[in-house]
Amino acid sequence: MSVTESTALARVNGQPYPELPQDLYIPPDALEVFLETFEGPLDLLLYLIKRQNLNILDIPIAAITRQYMDYLALMQELRLELAAEYLVMAAMLAEIKSRLLLPHPPAGGPQEDDPRAQLVRRLQEYERFKQAAEKLDVLPRLERDVFTASAELLHREIKRTPPPVSLTDLLAALREVLQRAELYSHHRISREPLSVRERMSRILERMDAVRFTPFSTLFTLEEGRPGVVVTLLALLELIREALLELVQAEPFAPIHVRLRG
Repeated sequence: MSVTESTALARVNGQPYPELPQDLYIPPDALEVFLETFEGPLDLLLYLIKRQNLNILDIPIAAITRQYMDYLALMQELRLELAAEYLVMAAMLAEIKSRLLLPHPPAGGPQEDDPRAQLVRRLQEYERFKQAAEKLDVLPRLERDVFTASAELLHREIKRTPPPVSLTDLLAALREVLQRAELYSHHRISREPLSVRERMSRILERMDAVRFTPFSTLFTLEEGRPGVVVTLLALLELIREALLELVQAEPFAPIHVRLRG
């Protein structure tokens, strides 16, 4: 009877096999499955207690010791390397079990402490630290849940050259000053003689080679149109004599004046 494709367990080199060969050798350690992992003997004891919903303050030492030893025997059967601390805990459980089997002292005499008290304290302390570690592990962790965004900042040097002050800009600024001077024309009471040379001296006294002075602040609007004209003539004369220079940061920006360095 030929072996069909539906009944074959496997195909090797195109040949179907309906059952496993009799001489098939499977090493004992070909597959290992770990269902539970523990971080130490206290973790194993806590697992055994919680699995049976036992009271941690009243541990049945005999039953827990038997289950603990069964687990160690299983680890040895699976050829797992046992840490020394597991064997130390096994010895401690055996000691506690033997002390519980000793006869109790008569009533009224000195009472001995519960042999399980020290183990209970260690289990409670371990449980608190384990719960705290689980809460910390849930929090977002840098380079695991949260990643720092970074971008390379390219260095760019921007050099801005102020544009030259043209005659059109100067006339526009003068027009603005004249318009503002018109607002104070009706306040003029008496006419005072104005001198261009005197105004030049007053402007030079206000100038500085480091600080910039706004162009519009050099005009005294209360003097009216004649005062504005005299101040403009004084400024033009100082510029012609290379004593002052006009500076403008960008087109249509305010004009500033300073002494020529």
